Amino acid sequence: MFSIIIPTFNNLDYLKLCIKSIRQNSKYTHQIIPHVNIGEDGTCDFLLGENIDFTFTKYNSGICEGMNTASKKSKFEYILYSHDDFYFCPGWDEVLKNEVDAIGHNNFYLSGVMMNNGPIRFNAGSDIKSFDENKVLNEYQNYNHYDFQGSTWAPHLLHRDLWEKVGGFSEEFFPGTGSDPDLNMKLWKEGVRVFKGVNNCKVYHFGSIVTRKYKNHPTIITESGSKGGKIFLLKWGITIKFFKKFYLRSDQKYEGPLNKPVKNFNFFIKLMLCKLNYIYLKLTNNLKK
Repeated sequence: MFSIIIPTFNNLDYLKLCIKSIRQNSKYTHQIIPHVNIGEDGTCDFLLGENIDFTFTKYNSGICEGMNTASKKSKFEYILYSHDDFYFCPGWDEVLKNEVDAIGHNNFYLSGVMMNNGPIRFNAGSDIKSFDENKVLNEYQNYNHYDFQGSTWAPHLLHRDLWEKVGGFSEEFFPGTGSDPDLNMKLWKEGVRVFKGVNNCKVYHFGSIVTRKYKNHPTIITESGSKGGKIFLLKWGITIKFFKKFYLRSDQKYEGPLNKPVKNFNFFIKLMLCKLNYIYLKLTNNLKK
């Protein structure tokens, strides 16, 4: 059904839980393809023992290169991007399949909704030691958001042909910040107008486990701060915030395919501010943080 790609970085316990949830809570059979960065914690041995396809780099390749590398092993039509600290709630995949069938074409970008660290506030544990799986299974259906325009970025689903057409994630956004809106912009340029967050596809998200683990590490980079936003601005001439507000209309209730931005007074004021920021970045080359 789906080729599920999971970049992971020395985070084996969470990856095990993520894979368990996919196997346990999915209606359909999926291909699971982690990309292992470094894997000093035994991740590769675990995946080999479970007969799970994976790719590997001895260094931290980040999300973008990891996703692009692992996607070459995909066998199914649809690619789903997952964090390694997701727990997929029951029926998540049936919901997405029904959405795909209802759309009737492949020019779409769908995402699920994150619980805990995301739009749905629901606490079943802040880490794997305190995680209450039974609470999630018994109560996840009682906590809802709504179907919305735009995306929470991950988990996201798109057709493999579309993924390959836009070149997957742009690797200049290493280790990953800014790559999701950049992918959305590339899809927009290809004419995609269905950007939909689907309420009934829920994942529990512990949130930034690896980033917190390696915060302030002298050599390992897992977070780029505002650098991703600056790269996006220099690449597209607008900010991520502007793109989400005027193009994707993020977080508004989903009412169907998007149209071109409404170019009113507010649009042009915000666009002018984008251009001033763009000029400042070009003149200062200030991409360090």
